[in-house]
Amino acid sequence: MLNEIKQELQSIADPGRARKCKSYFKTGKGQYAEGDIFIGVGSPKQRELAKKYKDIPLNELQELLNSKIHEYRQTALFIMVIKFKKAKKNPLEKRQIFELYMKNTSRINNWDLVDCSAPHIVGEFLQKEGAERLKQLAKSENLWERRIAIISTFAFIKNNNFGDTLAISDMLLKDEHDLIHKAVGWGLREVGKKNKKVLELFLMQRYKEMPRTMLRYAIEKFPEDERKKWMAKEK
Repeated sequence: MLNEIKQELQSIADPGRARKCKSYFKTGKGQYAEGDIFIGVGSPKQRELAKKYKDIPLNELQELLNSKIHEYRQTALFIMVIKFKKAKKNPLEKRQIFELYMKNTSRINNWDLVDCSAPHIVGEFLQKEGAERLKQLAKSENLWERRIAIISTFAFIKNNNFGDTLAISDMLLKDEHDLIHKAVGWGLREVGKKNKKVLELFLMQRYKEMPRTMLRYAIEKFPEDERKKWMAKEK
């Protein structure tokens, strides 16, 4: 199946799209995704292939994850998400998928790769085991592991468990990278959609030290007059 997936991805590759992706996903020298290679296949097409090849063995998925080509790695992640959902009554298989993911965090190295997979695999798996591994990732020097830490908690938020999102947000409050500012703000926004009072209490103690982008994302769903007040407070 491995070769078939590669051949199908290559057959629908779009060089024009690939050039745009290289710019959009910051693959230039010194940028956050330096050297990432795109062939120009959008997520909808990849998801179609993921459904078609969902029965590919995990060891072959490892080969896709090893690839320098972004879409190969992303298609592998889409397949892993499908496999994880399908393995509802198979704890061993779920753990194998989770461990494969954690083994490959260095290859899940762009924000779209994290966002399409972390909540659905890492977050879902750790709801029962607890968020200690996420807190370890939040301390990582690797940008993408820190993003995995906060984005994975979206699975917790879905079940009205806000504590771990808030704890990891606190850990990342002074992170220097804009992609973490956005991810934390996004997570806080999702908490606020479930329970605005919880978010407001969190912000009251921290808004002065929060990066402006993080605060803006966190209050995005507030009424406009309230957003203006929070941003004025920040100043």
